[in-house]
Amino acid sequence: MIGLLHLWHSLLNMPKYDRAWHEQDIADELKEYNDAHDTFLHRWSELSDVAYTYTRARWSGHDFPRPLPLHLFLIGVLYMIPKISLRWWFYRIAGKRTNPHARLHEVRNPKKIEKVRVISENYHLDTIRFEQECRKLLRWWPLLD
Repeated sequence: MIGLLHLWHSLLNMPKYDRAWHEQDIADELKEYNDAHDTFLHRWSELSDVAYTYTRARWSGHDFPRPLPLHLFLIGVLYMIPKISLRWWFYRIAGKRTNPHARLHEVRNPKKIEKVRVISENYHLDTIRFEQECRKLLRWWPLLD
């Protein structure tokens, strides 16, 4: 399964960072998972974030012990793949609508406008137009929180 996840991460093509960055990323997401107590879906979403940060770190070439028991990790992966893939695809389309030459590789939550603004700056896109395209897509785009 790790081999298939490596292929999936290669498609997403997110930046690879040093070991310390990935270690902190995993720790942050694990804390958010442990702090989530409101709904089943919220906990499952946070679980998927832990699985994502762990598999991304592995794809980046860092060998970490799995931060979750295998059964929780697998449950997280089941939610992770559609959640992250939908976000990635969302940004690819919004970027192309803003600038036909844009090739975005992002998976942040597009419902958080401050993250959309940072993304537009990082890719040198017209911020107002990019926000407008994201808002249009959010009207019908299926996103998992």
